[in-house]
Amino acid sequence: MTSQFVLTMGRDALTLLLMVSLPVLGVVMAVGLVVSIFQAVTQIHEATLAFVPKLVAAVLVFTIAGPWMISTLVDFLRRTIEAIPSVVG
Repeated sequence: MTSQFVLTMGRDALTLLLMVSLPVLGVVMAVGLVVSIFQAVTQIHEATLAFVPKLVAAVLVFTIAGPWMISTLVDFLRRTIEAIPSVVG
C-alpha cells in the first residue's frame, strides 16, 4: 500500500461525502433561510416554526434522492472492497 493510494482513497471518500450530503444540506439551508426571513418579517419567533419545515424538507430530499445516495455509497463500498486484494497482496 502506497501513500499515493491512501491519499487517493481519502480524497475519493471526502468527495463522495460532499456529493452525497450536498442535496440535503443545501435544501435544509435554503428552507432555513426562507423560514428565518419569514420570522423576521412577521416577528413570530416560534422554535417549531424553524424546525418542522427543515425536517419536512430533509425527509422529502431523502425520499427523492435516497436511491441515488444509496447506489452511490454502495458503488464506492464495492470498489473499496474489490481493491483490498490488490492492496494487501
